[in-house]
Amino acid sequence: MNYLSPSMLSIDFGNVENSIKRVVSAGTDYIHVDVMDGLFVPNISFGPPVISYVKKAAGDTILDVHLMIHKPERYVDVFKEVGADILTIHYESTDDVKGTIRLIKDAGMAVGVALKPATPVSVLEDIIDELDMVLVMSVEPGFGGQSFIEESYERIREARRLVDARNPECNIEVDGGIGLDNLKRVLDAGANVIVAGSAIFKNDIEKNIADFKRIMDEV
Repeated sequence: MNYLSPSMLSIDFGNVENSIKRVVSAGTDYIHVDVMDGLFVPNISFGPPVISYVKKAAGDTILDVHLMIHKPERYVDVFKEVGADILTIHYESTDDVKGTIRLIKDAGMAVGVALKPATPVSVLEDIIDELDMVLVMSVEPGFGGQSFIEESYERIREARRLVDARNPECNIEVDGGIGLDNLKRVLDAGANVIVAGSAIFKNDIEKNIADFKRIMDEV
């Protein structure tokens, strides 16, 4: 099954609650929240208080929280408390990936591991059995509005081969530069969770979601 996860990096910050309620009413599956600390990536975004607010506005919609922070193991319990349903860490962000995965699972959240564009997909081989989601970054993490990196298609295919062989229930999420022009190709490569920011929140939110979901339902 395919899932849509609109990214809050592109939300109208003057109308956050209304925008969240609009994507929920329009049928989104998840809401994607990028947490950046200014160290792991050169940008700063949302902290736990904002996520708590988003959770209240989103109701039962799954909160898909992507941590782009150093040593995410320090904050697992905090993000659980504010409502994260899926907690994704970067493979490159901690010296104890396996230990952090266990902390997230023990806290009762689904766990994902994200890879920067230069990180080999093969690093997942030792942990794939423990994951609920793999996040293939198709842009350099840190800023919204970037163009899709063409080499990402092969990385998605590689992740799909690994998941199918070892953990077929694991989702493959792709984040960065996805629009209606390349959505089908991303899905055909093996992704089934799509993160999109400006392509969802710019102009007509309801129409954008309907257009995305139509293509996603056809694949």
